Amino acid sequence: MQPIRISIVEDIPEIREGLKSIVQGESSLKCVNAYATASEAYTGLTDNPPDIVIMDINLPDSSGLVCMQKVKALHPDILFMIFTIYEDSEQIFQALSLGASGYLLKNTSPEKIVEALHDLYNGGAPMSASIAKKVILSFQSPINGKPAEMLSAREHEVLVLLSKGLFYKEIAEKLFISVGTVRQHIHHIYKKLQVQNRTEAINKLLGKTL
Repeated sequence: MQPIRISIVEDIPEIREGLKSIVQGESSLKCVNAYATASEAYTGLTDNPPDIVIMDINLPDSSGLVCMQKVKALHPDILFMIFTIYEDSEQIFQALSLGASGYLLKNTSPEKIVEALHDLYNGGAPMSASIAKKVILSFQSPINGKPAEMLSAREHEVLVLLSKGLFYKEIAEKLFISVGTVRQHIHHIYKKLQVQNRTEAINKLLGKTL
């Protein structure tokens, strides 16, 4: 069985080398590249796509999330695991909406990092405990504490799929409804949340309810 191919994007040398050491210490994992900047990462990841990218958010030349979004547009099968100090709701949901499949904080133990990489490769969505709690709470919290403004179950499904970057046609196929019905649901979502676009809707439902 071939090892899982890992690339690392991290500007702090000590952390970058630490991650490389963790990956290289496992026979089931292989570190194929490590990058210090977003520009280096974009070129390297598009030329030599790995299975998983461990991605920092705060890079010296650009946001790791912007880099991730650009790479995902070319190689949608690459899995991204955010590795950062940021645990505020806005960063979490922005990362997830742009294509991240996992989210770990930098105080995660080496054992948990290895476990998360395997989990991610096998279809999971590993997150640090505090991050997972925020995600769960976001789906349990009424919008602005007003139940009358909460979305219906179907509208919530549509918004979650929208947050994953799916097009109207793809949402329609997943939910077995027409594109016209999807448009109608989105119109109602925007009206209930008093927003004008997808980003505002996602932020209001997921980022501003915590």
